[in-house]
Amino acid sequence: MERELERSLADVPFGELQRARADGSLIARGFNSAAAAAQKKTRRASKKSPMEISTKVPPPRFREVIQVPKKVVRDPRFETIYGPVDQEGFRKRYSFLFDNELPAEKEKLLKTIKRSKDPNAIEEMKNRITWIDKQLRSHPKKTIESEILHEHIKKEREAAKTGKQPYYLKKCSFLNPMSFSLSLCVYIKF
Repeated sequence: MERELERSLADVPFGELQRARADGSLIARGFNSAAAAAQKKTRRASKKSPMEISTKVPPPRFREVIQVPKKVVRDPRFETIYGPVDQEGFRKRYSFLFDNELPAEKEKLLKTIKRSKDPNAIEEMKNRITWIDKQLRSHPKKTIESEILHEHIKKEREAAKTGKQPYYLKKCSFLNPMSFSLSLCVYIKF
């Protein structure tokens, strides 16, 4: 160790060494034997073992923290950039829920209510059953309304082909679906 240091300092003139020792620039060049010993100590026995760091050297004041960009999760059902919701397509795609899944779940819940003794669980199951009933009651109304609307649009297209002026529905009929379906029923009969 010291022999290496002597070899490296052999080429440097004696006067320059004395001046360097006096103002401390020898340490800055890396000729300090303590610094060389510390460098050798930092080597690890194996690359899997942790790095040894002296406790006498203070850690840096500010750690460099790398900012990772936050992932923005977007649900296409609620984003306006994906366009309006196609309710007719939704009903067609998920009709199996209203035809098979919800009635089966309702039957299953009724059986578990009879067996259950926990009042909190029974209350939750009853709430779920009322929600299922509400869904099942509203589904046929919506399908009937959409059928009436499609029938109206079909008739208007045929009338437009023959040269008749088409009747466009007003926005208020879409806002109030019950009056809309009733007015269409009356309109189609006449």
